[in-house]
Amino acid sequence: MREPSFWWQERGTYSGLLAPFAALYGAVAAQRMARPGAHAALPVICVGNFTLGGSGKTPTAMAIAQLLIARGERPCFLTRGYGGRLKGPVRVDAKAHRAEDVGDEPLLLARIAPTIVAHDRAAGAEVAKGAGANVVVMDDGLQNPSLEKNLALAVVDGKRGVGNGCVFPAGPLRAPLAAQLERTHALLVIGKISGATDVIAAADTRRIPVFHAMLEPDRAAIAALAKRKVLAFAGIGDPEKFFATLKAAGIDAPVEKAYPDHHRYTAADAAALIAQAEHGDLKLLTTEKDRARMAGDDALAALMARSQALPVMLALEDESGFEKFLLDKIARSA
Repeated sequence: MREPSFWWQERGTYSGLLAPFAALYGAVAAQRMARPGAHAALPVICVGNFTLGGSGKTPTAMAIAQLLIARGERPCFLTRGYGGRLKGPVRVDAKAHRAEDVGDEPLLLARIAPTIVAHDRAAGAEVAKGAGANVVVMDDGLQNPSLEKNLALAVVDGKRGVGNGCVFPAGPLRAPLAAQLERTHALLVIGKISGATDVIAAADTRRIPVFHAMLEPDRAAIAALAKRKVLAFAGIGDPEKFFATLKAAGIDAPVEKAYPDHHRYTAADAAALIAQAEHGDLKLLTTEKDRARMAGDDALAALMARSQALPVMLALEDESGFEKFLLDKIARSA
């Protein structure tokens, strides 16, 4: 599904018409979030967001795991595996599993640390413990009450913030903002904060720590593309963020193709992208998530072979402060 543009504009006619449905959805979501979760036998760090769509959760989860590994911890990722058919609990095997099995994000997470896909988060945490982990890093699940969280970190897109501030379907919020803030221990705002001032103020009022970061593209990949024109395509929560990253890095992308989040590319998509790139003498460039979604599909082999992914990494503004906050939370839950 493509998210409606009015979600990210000031409240207007459409959000007003959908307000009764949003009120019902929000009440149910808030009530669900208030349920007590199962206590895991190891600390649980949840990396989520307030809204539907992309905000930078997966790069944040990966950065947290890498930080923990560098400090001698043994993290294990826990994720629902959105878009995959397996309910789990199952440990992701990047050589055996495809995106249609476990989703695209788990394939990326598994490059960093052991990754468990489980619709039942509590059961997944038990499997993580059995695999030798001493801390769980959940990619998404802020609104899921099934597992008690020692640290709930909400990732916010600095440009988009929480959009019009309305709950789905009137807006992008997964539950009323106040209900979500009540169960949030810290905010991580990614990018310039032009659209996130209200949510930052709400967090400050509640004395919720706010950290800042940027998503930075891989320098070697940027350098290799310096003299090439590209056809950029992405099927993620916010394709425009990907295109803006290319522009900021000085990459010439005369053609941009946006697809819905978690888009499953077809043979027709692949043929069209390849033909357009060849016609314009353009290099095909996409995101790591999109490329992971192509792996193992014979119909997309040619597209995958011709497409380059642009890795992005989280760069924290106050890395030492964030690290101290993170490790303190883990230590208190031991």
